[in-house]
Amino acid sequence: MPITKSAKKELRKSKKRRLINKTVKLGVKKLVKDSKKLIEAKEVEKANELIRKSIKAIDKAVKKGVLKKNTGNRKKSRLMKKYNKAAGIGKKNKKE
Repeated sequence: MPITKSAKKELRKSKKRRLINKTVKLGVKKLVKDSKKLIEAKEVEKANELIRKSIKAIDKAVKKGVLKKNTGNRKKSRLMKKYNKAAGIGKKNKKE
């Protein structure tokens, strides 16, 4: 347990920050998960809208410092990779 007045205040601050960070992370996680479900269900139009929201949420989380920069980029990259594969966008076979 903290003893000094400043240590007590820091504990209160860190508890509040932890709750805020947790809600932001869970929100991002839910959006990404829902996007992946739509991609797997081949609902490309709905998935596109949700992916935009997911990317926006990831960028906000990175800006706030909840997620690290590379983590955010990795999440966005993997999500777009799945979407492009499902939508048929991307590299074509060169032998064709």
